[in-house]
Amino acid sequence: MSRVQFNVAKFFKAFFKAVEIRGDSMSPNYNDGDWLLFRVLPAKSKAKSKAQELIGKVVLIQRQSEFGTDFLQVKRVTQVSDRNNKTEIWVEGDNKGASTDSRNWGALDSSEVIGK
Repeated sequence: MSRVQFNVAKFFKAFFKAVEIRGDSMSPNYNDGDWLLFRVLPAKSKAKSKAQELIGKVVLIQRQSEFGTDFLQVKRVTQVSDRNNKTEIWVEGDNKGASTDSRNWGALDSSEVIGK
């Protein structure tokens, strides 16, 4: 790999994240095996004013499992609220019957949204 290729790959990885859809929680809009490209959000963009712009958008969230490992999920933002000086984001899958989302775990801290 040349230095230019390396720098392009490094730039791409810093600003974008490609994710494969697994499961049916986002169908019929996105199906199992589809690939989505997300722009990685800088920490400062998670302010409430920017979070309001996410309503209706599909986002990439990073959650921690009950075993302490991080995992990624693709969901749609349906609500944004400000509680106790924290911006909370409510996300749901497009396929309500097949999605585990904020209806199960509650609102997310805005820091868990890592891409849009």
